[in-house]
Amino acid sequence: MKTAHRKAMFRNMVSSLFQHRRIETTDAKAKELRAVAEKLITFAKRGDLHARRQVLRSIPDQKVVHELFETIAPAMAERSGGYTRVIKSRRRPGDNAALSLVELVGLEPKIEEMEEKLETKRQKRESKETAMQQQMAAQQAQSAKDEK
Repeated sequence: MKTAHRKAMFRNMVSSLFQHRRIETTDAKAKELRAVAEKLITFAKRGDLHARRQVLRSIPDQKVVHELFETIAPAMAERSGGYTRVIKSRRRPGDNAALSLVELVGLEPKIEEMEEKLETKRQKRESKETAMQQQMAAQQAQSAKDEK
């Protein structure tokens, strides 16, 4: 992998991490991502203009940088390091690569809210699917009666 591609990939990954608070990636990428994320959080804890500009060099999305400086950095103010956690999760089907979850420490309530939203979406989708299946079964039964 070329250096430019690698840097771009980690910029995107760290941006997603700050945006979603938790991401899933391979073990090797997770370990590298941890170093990048911790460096940027340390800059954000300084909170001055120069630190913000240094972070903007790595993360061009101003909304994510604002989120980092306004919510993530204050939550990490009392910590002197160890802002991220890497948890080994599963093996990816297809290539059997080891996957890990990378999450921000101390921001679990936000993650739980997001998981609850996903769960409600899943339940809605499942209820729609069961309704569609019942409707299809009724149509098939009706067409079977019509054939007789």
